Amino acid sequence: MERQTPILEVDHLTVVYETAKGDVIAVRDVSFSLYPNEIMGLIGESGSGKSTMAYAILRMLKGAARVVHGTVRILGKDIYLLSPEELRKFRWSHFSMVFQSAMNALNPVMTVEAQVIDTLKSHRPHLTRLEAKERALELCELVRIDPRYLKSYPHELSGGMRQRIVIAIAIALEPSLVIMDEPTTALDVVVQRSIMDQIRDIQMRVHFSILFISHDFSLVSELATRIAIMYAGQIVEFTDSHSLEDRMSLHHPYTEGLWNAIPKLANRNIVIEGIPGGPPNLLKLPEGCSFHPRCRYKSEICSAQTPELKTYGTYEIACHHVLDKEGHHD
Repeated sequence: MERQTPILEVDHLTVVYETAKGDVIAVRDVSFSLYPNEIMGLIGESGSGKSTMAYAILRMLKGAARVVHGTVRILGKDIYLLSPEELRKFRWSHFSMVFQSAMNALNPVMTVEAQVIDTLKSHRPHLTRLEAKERALELCELVRIDPRYLKSYPHELSGGMRQRIVIAIAIALEPSLVIMDEPTTALDVVVQRSIMDQIRDIQMRVHFSILFISHDFSLVSELATRIAIMYAGQIVEFTDSHSLEDRMSLHHPYTEGLWNAIPKLANRNIVIEGIPGGPPNLLKLPEGCSFHPRCRYKSEICSAQTPELKTYGTYEIACHHVLDKEGHHD
């Protein structure tokens, strides 16, 4: 059966930050597609380029950041070819974002209702105020918030409630794509679980694609069907959530390290292993594979040649020595 047309197509995207010491390559030659109703996770350590890529996809890069190569297409449109007015109309109507900090994303001097209505009427000016209020009530029901909180200001709400309001605003215009950048950061575990359950429920009811960005492997593995692993600005693996607990599955050493660092409640005798060292200096990346200084499986080829993504069944992995089920290399 022929696969559906992608909602999002990222093709050889490269993003740099211009600094006094030189260009920092934050995203390096990244390509992937996201399909209708798909939830794709993007995982990596802080500084791996996850958020930069999200802002590049949304055409929201600021300051010294700029796209130097590649294209981003949403619903077939190259967003970097859109005029500012075309982009304004396209953004939020067809793609939107849930930002890391709900408090920073919301206007502190406007009520929740005013912010929802403002979003609706700025993109759909034909709506009457009554219709916009009715839509605000529908969104409250969707994200499980008592309608009385529409009259509240952001500082009067809990962190979890603010995050649900941000999600409601992001889906208010029924976009095809929602990018969620660490949407549960700074929330306690119980609230995190509630937000994740609601995201899954809303996505199933409303039907939109999600690019879910996080450093938390356990969160992403429960939500996403497909997962991209990012390291030093590059995607080093595409996998799926079901393979992570399967010791017979092939993985990049970085993926293995991230997964092994998660506490497993089912087996408390397993020793948690960290990944030695730290992320590389993006101004001066190691030769060959960027991960090789931290990799326990490295060989001479790893410092001499940059590995490319290769297909292994349903996975793609950029590694000269792909792990087999015994934890050794081919």
